[in-house]
Amino acid sequence: GEVQVKITAIVGSYRRGGIVESAVDELLGAARAYGATVEKVNLLDRHVEFCANCRNCTTEPGPDRGRCLIADDVPAILDTVEASDAFILAAPVNFWTVTAIMKRFIERTVCCGYWPWGGGPKPRRAPTKRAVIITASAAPALLARWGTDTGKLLRRVAHLLGARKVETFWIGLVRRTPEEGLSEKARARARALGKGLAAPGA
Repeated sequence: GEVQVKITAIVGSYRRGGIVESAVDELLGAARAYGATVEKVNLLDRHVEFCANCRNCTTEPGPDRGRCLIADDVPAILDTVEASDAFILAAPVNFWTVTAIMKRFIERTVCCGYWPWGGGPKPRRAPTKRAVIITASAAPALLARWGTDTGKLLRRVAHLLGARKVETFWIGLVRRTPEEGLSEKARARARALGKGLAAPGA
């Protein structure tokens, strides 16, 4: 039988149905059409507390994620990502970096690293997954890529979450009007990325 690829998207945008979420929906729709199982996690709908920097989750060695003492939705979200073959991290640029809602989630991914007291952090597992990061900015894509740390941060997190291969989808010059939606060119790129992620072992 066919190997079914499981894809999870994590959306850290403040605008429902905005440019970033529309790009995610296009990608997931195309992936589903090519046989993938898809799930979208919108951080607006989830309970994500601030990291307390207690390091309880980082000091136990081994390949398994460290245990966080905070009772919220983050462990379930990370379970979903771990059970996926590929994942998407999507957030627009806000003040030269990711949105605060995405940053709040990112800080909680520290449990995916092993960081003993007195040592440096290391990933717990060898990277095996594929990932796409999606971000959007009012500035042209090239300018935003070099002038903000959004892409760099999302790539770093993707690797910590187990990505071996990360593709970046920058959408520039967005929202020049309040109603502006995703361009046809951006939709086509999102669909191509979705098709690519749906292919087993690509």
